[in-house]
Amino acid sequence: MARVDVDFDRCEGHGVCEETAPAIFRLDDEGELQVLVEDVPAQLVAQAEAGARVCPVAAIRVHRDASA
Repeated sequence: MARVDVDFDRCEGHGVCEETAPAIFRLDDEGELQVLVEDVPAQLVAQAEAGARVCPVAAIRVHRDASA
């Protein structure tokens, strides 16, 4: 399992994370990022990490549990 952390002050709402990881991230009608799954199960960790990697302002971090 892993945890998604977003620096919402840094997020500019580009939506690239949503395009890459729609099971994890979503932009609402105002363009604000919503994290759909903060505690990410093992089968979605790679998708969450991909979404974090493509963020143009590096506002997303994925922290893997030490036991993972």
